[in-house]
Amino acid sequence: MDSSISGSAVHGAHGVGVALYRVMVRIRAFENAAETASQGGVSAYGQQAAGAAKVRGPLHLSTGQEAVPAGVCAHLRAADYLTSTHRGHGHTLAKGADLARMMCELFGKATGFNGGKGGSMHIADFSVGMLGANGVVAAGLPIAVGAAHAQKLLNKADDITVCFFGDGAINRGPFLEALNWARVYELPVLFVCEDNRWSATTASGPMTAGEGASARAESLGIASTQVDGNDVFAVHAAAAKLVAQVRSGGGPRLLHALTYRVKGHVSVDVAAYRDPAELAAALETDPIARARAYLLSVGVAASALDAIENAARDEVDTALAIADAAPWPEPAAAFTDVQTVGEGQWR
Repeated sequence: MDSSISGSAVHGAHGVGVALYRVMVRIRAFENAAETASQGGVSAYGQQAAGAAKVRGPLHLSTGQEAVPAGVCAHLRAADYLTSTHRGHGHTLAKGADLARMMCELFGKATGFNGGKGGSMHIADFSVGMLGANGVVAAGLPIAVGAAHAQKLLNKADDITVCFFGDGAINRGPFLEALNWARVYELPVLFVCEDNRWSATTASGPMTAGEGASARAESLGIASTQVDGNDVFAVHAAAAKLVAQVRSGGGPRLLHALTYRVKGHVSVDVAAYRDPAELAAALETDPIARARAYLLSVGVAASALDAIENAARDEVDTALAIADAAPWPEPAAAFTDVQTVGEGQWR
């Protein structure tokens, strides 16, 4: 399909575009602040990290990929389920999770979504249908299929499950297993491949046989749509059609969104393995800059967009302060939320 941003006027009133822009800049502001907090520096928004990292452990940023969760999640309801990846901050925010509680979780504080135990890679908020990020590549796929199967068995009207995964996941077994199961049982699941071209420190293209995610889905009888993942309006339009098809009982669908990972694999990875020219070219397609240019061209005032950006930065600054002041988990909390097999009764 033609996903050029110049053709996106068909997507209706300015309000939709502004709403999508707001989601994207909130995600970007969050990621920028989290990145700085993990490095122990001073954030772009003035927060002093006092030289020590506030975010501990691996931090996988979705900077530059904001158009995909914004465009997809705009069509979801709180009752819809969502599974994510280790790079899941954007998905979680776009699904409606509280930004301050997310920051608290990254800081390892007791007021985080998972009591500070999950950190960046395991955020979950069942209240908005976010079933969890996942540190294991491709592991979210069978979880999503299980959730979708539950929705079908429970006759959950037109609720659906959306599964975000990266291009590296399509070369792992759970991808085939999940798509096969979803197709066989005609489950209400939308698979969204965020094809950011990199699998950790390895370029995905040379390691992927055939035509990639779309072709593999089609081979299993799952209709797929490829879209420019850095054009939020194109993603929004494509997702609208696919979500409607899944909700109406059409079975699984796949959205293949071509985007780019502008940061390293983790927040302290300078990605020296990447060709600088490749990164420079990718930065020219920044989804937020493209959306802003389009909105300005159709009459949205620059001052209105500036206000949205400033509000996002203020919200993130407040979240940083809240997370910094929040209490640490009590030591006893280490012994809660732990599975028990019943004191050996399994024998």
